[in-house]
Amino acid sequence: MKDKVLVLFSGGQDSTVCLAWALEKFSYVETIGFNYGQRHAVELECRSNIIFSMRKTFPSWSERLGKDTLINLEFINDISETALTRDIEIRMNENGLPSTFVPGRNLFFITTAAAHAYRSDINTLVTGVCETDYSGYPDCRNSFIKSCEETIALAMECKFHIMTPLMYLNKAQTWELAKKLGKDSFLNILIEDTHTCYKGDRTLKHEWGYGCGSCFACKIRAKGWNEFVHEN
Repeated sequence: MKDKVLVLFSGGQDSTVCLAWALEKFSYVETIGFNYGQRHAVELECRSNIIFSMRKTFPSWSERLGKDTLINLEFINDISETALTRDIEIRMNENGLPSTFVPGRNLFFITTAAAHAYRSDINTLVTGVCETDYSGYPDCRNSFIKSCEETIALAMECKFHIMTPLMYLNKAQTWELAKKLGKDSFLNILIEDTHTCYKGDRTLKHEWGYGCGSCFACKIRAKGWNEFVHEN
C-alpha cells in the first residue's frame, strides 16, 4: 500500500504537476476527478488529453499510471452559490473571501477520494492545494489538510496520509518543479493541455496556457510564469 497513491486530478496546472510528481516517486498511481457542476467544466475534458499526452511523452510514467475515475458530486452545485458554480461576478466578498470559494468543496473531495482509495487498497492521497500563491481559500491551508488526515485515519481505523507537494511553493516554483520533473516536454503539456481559468475560457492562448487572463486563477498563473521565465 505504501507505494500506491491516488492523485486528486482536476485537469488544472497544479494537479497535473502533482500527478507527474507522484509518477516519479511511486510505482503505482491512480487518479480521481470530480464533476461538481463547476462553471469551468472544460477542465474535465482536459483530463483525458493530459493523461494521453503524458502517456505518449513519458513511457516510464505510462507504466506506473493506473485507472482514472470521475465521480459525480453535483450536489455541491445544489448547496452552493458561488462564482465557480454560477454565472456571477468573480470578486472579493465582504468576508474577505473571493466569490469563487466553494464552501466544503475540498472537504468533499478529500473525503470522497479517501473512501475510493480505501476500496482500492490505497492509503495515500496526493493533492495540489497550496497556501503560498492561492486565491485565499481556507481549505487550501496545511492546517486543514492535517486535520483531514487525522480525521480520516480515525474514521477508517487505518494509517492515512495526504501529501501536498505544492503546499509551500509559489507559482514560479511550481513551474520550476514541472521543468525539473519533465523538462520542456512537460512544460508544453501544462501550457497546451491543462486548464485553470475560472471562467472556462479556452479561446485565448497565452505564453502560460489558455484562459481569460483576468480572473484570479489566470492572474496568479501568469505572474508565476513571468517570474519563472525571468529567473530562467
